Amino acid sequence: MTPSQPNNPLHGKTLEAILTELVTHYGWDELGDRIRINCFVSNPSIRSSLTFLRKTPWARQKVEELYLKTFWK
Repeated sequence: MTPSQPNNPLHGKTLEAILTELVTHYGWDELGDRIRINCFVSNPSIRSSLTFLRKTPWARQKVEELYLKTFWK
C-alpha cells in the first residue's frame, strides 16, 4: 500500500493528463513558446511529446512546473 501524499499537488495526475490540460489551456504554439522543446514546436502530438517527456527528466520537470504555475494557486 502506498502512503498518501497530501502535500503533492501532482499526486494521482498522469503525465498524459497534465500535458492534455496544458495543450487545451495554451495550445501547442504558446506551449512551445513557454517551454522550448522540439516536441512542442515541430509537428507536435500528445503521443510523441509523452515519449520524449518520459525519457527526459529535465523536460518533464519543466512541464510539471508550468502545470503547477498555471493550475495550482
